[in-house]
Amino acid sequence: MDEFASCSGARLFLAAVPDAGTAERIHQLAGVLKRAHQFDGRLIARDRLHISLFALSGLPESHLCAAWEAAMDVRTEPFEVAFDRTASFRGRPGNCPFVLIGEQGLRRLQSFRQTLGAAMARRGLRRLANTNFTPHVTLLYDARSVDEYPIEPIGWMVREFVLVRSLNGHAHLVRWPLWV
Repeated sequence: MDEFASCSGARLFLAAVPDAGTAERIHQLAGVLKRAHQFDGRLIARDRLHISLFALSGLPESHLCAAWEAAMDVRTEPFEVAFDRTASFRGRPGNCPFVLIGEQGLRRLQSFRQTLGAAMARRGLRRLANTNFTPHVTLLYDARSVDEYPIEPIGWMVREFVLVRSLNGHAHLVRWPLWV
């Protein structure tokens, strides 16, 4: 649990991250879409692309330890995720996230998150487990927003989930492989 010692002031969250090849394809797609929509915002770096599962920032160390233990409790086989649309979410004024979203291709991810949430609830983190979830990958932030638009599906096989520390970049502190 020494991983938590270096987390002061950082954002902590559990996430699913694409493999390097998929991250490159997503980043290239984001560049094409940025030009097509005439966005000014900077692309999210390849190594920062992820699907947030649970935010852990600001929790006392005992709750972080409980989340760690819940993560170790999860047993499920790897699964595929696929995004088939882009859209802008509402953000702070002048700072709208432009994201990948989907539906059919994200059902296993939603099921996995429910399983992880149930493990957290069993460890006393019911409030954290009951947070809303809209699976997405943020591509960039921009002052402008655009409507939902279909794309050729892009996805990857989720074989693990990670504890991410976000402070001047992303550090993957712990990896939990998926297996039954």
